[in-house]
Amino acid sequence: MSCGCKTSGDSAHSCGTKSANGCESVNTCGNSYKLSVFDWLSNVQNPVSNRCDFVEVRFKNDRKSFYKNVNNIPLHIGSVVTVESSPGHDVGVVTLTGELVKIQMKKKRFSEEGSFKIYRLANQKDIEVWQEVRKKEDTVKVEARKISHRLGLEMKITDVEYQGDASKVTFYYTADNRVDFRLLIKEFAGTFRTKIDMKQIGFRQEAAKIGGIGSCGRELCCSTWLTDFRSVNTNVARYQQLSINPQKLAGQCGKLKCCLNYELDSYLDALSHFPSSSTMLDTEKGRAFCIKIDVFKKKMWFAYVDSSMAWYDFDIDLVKKLIATNKKGEKILPLEDLKVPDIALPSVDLIQENSVDRFEKKNRGFNKNRNQNSNQNQNPHQNRPQNQGPKKRPERTEKPENSDRQKNTNPNANPNQNQRPAKQQPPKVQLEKAEVQNDSEKPQQPPKKKFKKKFPPKKDNNV
Repeated sequence: MSCGCKTSGDSAHSCGTKSANGCESVNTCGNSYKLSVFDWLSNVQNPVSNRCDFVEVRFKNDRKSFYKNVNNIPLHIGSVVTVESSPGHDVGVVTLTGELVKIQMKKKRFSEEGSFKIYRLANQKDIEVWQEVRKKEDTVKVEARKISHRLGLEMKITDVEYQGDASKVTFYYTADNRVDFRLLIKEFAGTFRTKIDMKQIGFRQEAAKIGGIGSCGRELCCSTWLTDFRSVNTNVARYQQLSINPQKLAGQCGKLKCCLNYELDSYLDALSHFPSSSTMLDTEKGRAFCIKIDVFKKKMWFAYVDSSMAWYDFDIDLVKKLIATNKKGEKILPLEDLKVPDIALPSVDLIQENSVDRFEKKNRGFNKNRNQNSNQNQNPHQNRPQNQGPKKRPERTEKPENSDRQKNTNPNANPNQNQRPAKQQPPKVQLEKAEVQNDSEKPQQPPKKKFKKKFPPKKDNNV
């Protein structure tokens, strides 16, 4: 009986390979992905004289401790062991062995004096009892919350953990203020019939025990690898030019995110090359103050004290020169004169370039124009739609019929008198061509005579 969960970086071992020493499910292991340590010294042969007798054992969720292997039991990562506890014994899983345990003990300041020891490898009876009590933890937690709510205590029971031999149960709770739970312990002891242990934890430890997914899309750092919780304040967000928005800066624990400290050193190093954010510039137009800093672009935005709506950005090298000029007692030019105009880059229509059918549109229009030109060259009169009649001529004023006769009958008249100006000559030529085309297309036919239908006179019936 073994489970496929990995308890540390060593993928060669699981939570046990034998039926007597294995576990049946990941639930029994207690979310083994939490706070796992990669043993990078596992393949290094250590001297026998410097052999480490301590091993790291993990229990439910993030609870870990170090135990001494006094009997020199051959242990590896994933072995299920029975360890000493107060009272009775407990069951856990080995997560780290070898010389790396000394480094972890030194990091966590664990004292070797008074440490507990490992009894044996867990047998089948130990594992069965352990699994039975682990199955009752959810129902016990719900019942404990009902009791605390009935007593009117301002506390939240976060997690419940049974000891391996079912002789003790530990209740982890969070509260803003101090809670008097003397009456609560009596209720718990009478209901669950076992020894009760109450432990108050912080909101960050609560998130580490429960686990979850952060806003970055990954598992919470406090439940996977982060063991020490450093203080985080709002100055960290101000250094990184972040808006002080509690909904975005707070994690699932309700406190500021621990990851705000990760890049703080880089920001402080970059800000050491910037002038102070309280810098004031004396210009000919008035005093200006720093309103914004961009760490990545290495720019500072300034605005006038009188009119702070207009912002002007400058490189930090130019700002240092301006500050040096003010220190000499000289005023600098207005900010709008110092601002170098930005070169406008040619805009690209990203929507048109990234559209899926952009090639089809271009080719379709190109082929259409090419076909029209080729057809017009072959026969310009075939492309005219059949359902439409001839093109209408633009309206023009009609001349009296005698004007044309006068042109023909008077040979001595000046020929330039009746000519149109040069600007209006092209439309005349086009009209004449249109008339020729229209006359050629439609054969001239004599107009049909319209006959009026004559009706006989109406008879007067009164006669």
